Amino acid sequence: MRKEIILKSIGVIHTPYKEPKGIPIQGKFEKGVTGKAELFPEYQDGLKDIEEFSHIILIYYFDRSKEEKLISRPFLEDQTRGIFAIRSPHRPNHIGFSIVKLERVENNIITFSEVDILDGTPLLDIKPYVSHFDSREDVINGWLDKHFQSGKMPKRTILE
Repeated sequence: MRKEIILKSIGVIHTPYKEPKGIPIQGKFEKGVTGKAELFPEYQDGLKDIEEFSHIILIYYFDRSKEEKLISRPFLEDQTRGIFAIRSPHRPNHIGFSIVKLERVENNIITFSEVDILDGTPLLDIKPYVSHFDSREDVINGWLDKHFQSGKMPKRTILE
């Protein structure tokens, strides 16, 4: 049974990236870039104790993705893959997440680094990154493992 779900944003993400071109495929590849998550004032109290974590997970809405594709080509390959095997924004619900490094919290503003999000993106939720819960051993990374077998970063770390 399909159920309609209505979400509301809790804030806005501000970054130097005004268009997809030039964004890293994962924020960890561009450590020197910072962004800010501006929570709407009514959610500020929810930031209590967040500064005790080094990393947080930002969950957001790909509001500029106007298409939905079940098969698409990921940035690291010429071969197409299923949407649930890649991290494209063109998903059925256009939901994205990023693990970012928390730099500081001031009132309702979180400053973070390791940014891979477009400026003006609606923020849906924030969760602390907890290595005891979020990290796994003996992980198989599917089709991506061949790109990392040599221990080198992928050749394309910035969207072109």
